[in-house]
Amino acid sequence: MSKLMKRVAKEGFTLIELMIVVAIIGILAAIAIPKFADLITKSKESAAKGSLGSLRSAVSIYYSDNEGIFPASAAATDLAGALTPGNKYLDSIPAIAIPKPGLHQSNTTVVTALGDASGWYYTGSALGQVYINCTHVDTKTSTWTFW
Repeated sequence: MSKLMKRVAKEGFTLIELMIVVAIIGILAAIAIPKFADLITKSKESAAKGSLGSLRSAVSIYYSDNEGIFPASAAATDLAGALTPGNKYLDSIPAIAIPKPGLHQSNTTVVTALGDASGWYYTGSALGQVYINCTHVDTKTSTWTFW
């Protein structure tokens, strides 16, 4: 009977072993959580770059279809009206959310004036260029409007 009691008493973990495991998990979590937050921010930036690319491509295709004429003006309704009728160039103007904690949380689709409001900036029929309408920097310290 004493051999059975000794065998049962030796099974399991001690309190020190459990505390060491919890400390290791805590250290790993403290390292991993900020890295995960950075990955989310970078993925949002990549989505914004992808939307910018599709919008620029639609303006370029419009330009070639209309024999060297960009959409009429810098007005948001003109850009959306020129690119989306009949889904010829775009189904809709893509929404954009600039990932900057505490700033630019709106999902504005088209903005017509450059500043610190989030959204798109279209230069109009003279140049036909589309930019992200934000003067802050991204995670690689590039200003958003320079993309």
